[in-house]
Amino acid sequence: MALRVPQAGGPQLFKEGYKNLQGLEEVILRNIQATKEMSEITRTSFGPYGRNKMVVNHLDKLFVTNDAATIIRELEVVHPAAKLLVMASQQQEAEAGDGTNYVIILASELLQRAEPLLRMGLHPSEIARGYELAMDAALEQLDTLAVDEVKGWSERSELLKAVTTAVASKQYGQEHVLAPLVAEAVEASMPRDATRFSVDNVRVVKIMGGGLAQSRVVHGMVLPQAPETVCHNAQFARVAVFSCPVDMGQTETKGTVLLHNANEMLDYTKGEEAQMEQAVRELHDANVKVVVCGSGVGDLAIHYLNRFDMIVVRCPSKFELRRLCRVVGANPLARFGVPTPEEMGYCDEVRTDEIGGDRVTIMRQWSASELAANPQSAERPAFADRIQRSPLVTVVLRGATVNALDDAERAVDDGVNVIKSLTKDARLVPGACATEMELSRRVQERAEQTPGINQHAMKAFGQALQIFARTLGDNVGVDSTALVAKLIAAHHASASDGLVGPSIGIDVECENEPRVLDAKEAGILDPLSVKQWAIRYATQAALTVLQVDQIVMAKTAGGPKLPKQQGNWDDQD
Repeated sequence: MALRVPQAGGPQLFKEGYKNLQGLEEVILRNIQATKEMSEITRTSFGPYGRNKMVVNHLDKLFVTNDAATIIRELEVVHPAAKLLVMASQQQEAEAGDGTNYVIILASELLQRAEPLLRMGLHPSEIARGYELAMDAALEQLDTLAVDEVKGWSERSELLKAVTTAVASKQYGQEHVLAPLVAEAVEASMPRDATRFSVDNVRVVKIMGGGLAQSRVVHGMVLPQAPETVCHNAQFARVAVFSCPVDMGQTETKGTVLLHNANEMLDYTKGEEAQMEQAVRELHDANVKVVVCGSGVGDLAIHYLNRFDMIVVRCPSKFELRRLCRVVGANPLARFGVPTPEEMGYCDEVRTDEIGGDRVTIMRQWSASELAANPQSAERPAFADRIQRSPLVTVVLRGATVNALDDAERAVDDGVNVIKSLTKDARLVPGACATEMELSRRVQERAEQTPGINQHAMKAFGQALQIFARTLGDNVGVDSTALVAKLIAAHHASASDGLVGPSIGIDVECENEPRVLDAKEAGILDPLSVKQWAIRYATQAALTVLQVDQIVMAKTAGGPKLPKQQGNWDDQD
């Protein structure tokens, strides 16, 4: 790389306050250092023995988690190069639902491996060309490493093959509890065409108390509050959904009412009561048994709804209200009144249950087997089968603390997202860093066969893939150098007996000395598509950072910042 000679001060190009950085030392190496610091934050949270991070965001909300997606979302990263890695990992989360930490670790390691090549004199474009060739070779070889695939979406054992590893990386030791819950929920909500599976059909409700082993799957919608009325149970009920409050309308302007005598005062509220009674009576005459509202319910409305023996449930979240509309096949109404038959929903069963010390409302549709076994199904109206409904399933999680429940919810979400990615590509590859070590070997062999200067960058790419084994070894607490040496020996060995071959990975159960295992026989399998997207996004992010040779930053907008509040003078003695 040519030496940059400082020039004499010429005409001023930018306004006062601009920062202009360029050259190898000021831009590229600083960017590499920033991405290294970003990677060091999330690296220790990688794998089943990943450490938790305690993050307090700008709203003073506390997060205790080892989920990289949550950590980087709550951190306010300001360095432009580190932001590129954050954006790549967020795209990985949107595309595959897992592997966010994978992207940050690999992209940072690729940049760190490029640093000695830059100091030797290679141009960033030459390194970028070698990385692109190595990425193509890695993705080509990745397709040949598939050892299994999900063959049936209605078989729980097939779903457990893919879900267990994803859940164990977040909640190690609890995968035997959470993975069957995820498999049962996905099996119940899976449509006939698996490619149309929606992750929104599996929702999570967190209820404090008990332990994780008391978690269960409920077929239907679970609302974490009891109905507002006295009536709590209904069967074969028509449902009206309102996004507005169930109460008398308020005028937009203030008014003054002049009352001349006591009779006028007594008659003042009778008109309002008559209107509310008429509205509730019309709902009852339309055979509406259940009312769901997105806002509050007035006391007067509750009085008349109790009189007509109806159920009213509050659902303050608009997202949950949309899901509920999909379950019952209703349209949410913005005004309180009688819905048309097309806007009305239907629910086979609405009941109130007690989970721990909390009362919840369960709204569910019966399956065909339940309808056949229940003698009351003859009372079911004929139009119920014509309503377009969604097979929504709720996973009810129990736990002692809010942070434990949040972590369990993230593990469930990862498991469901892994199933979603497998519906597009059902192939599975060995986990426990076996795939990365085999790709590292094959990419370095391809580099030996590549003529020209590109082979140096390709070798660096192959060596960068070993970072996952080193990271996993460090987090487990064993000598990572000895562990990587064992894995390299196992993947290069040609003998047919013993622990050798492309599926040899890390045994995280080792106590003092590093140990390896056969990931395929141990059932440690990862989706191929997750690794495919992660390698692609990490390489593209690294190339973007590597090809930046100048940074121009404008002066921050706004006036002087206000001083921090010092508090009262005698707060501290």
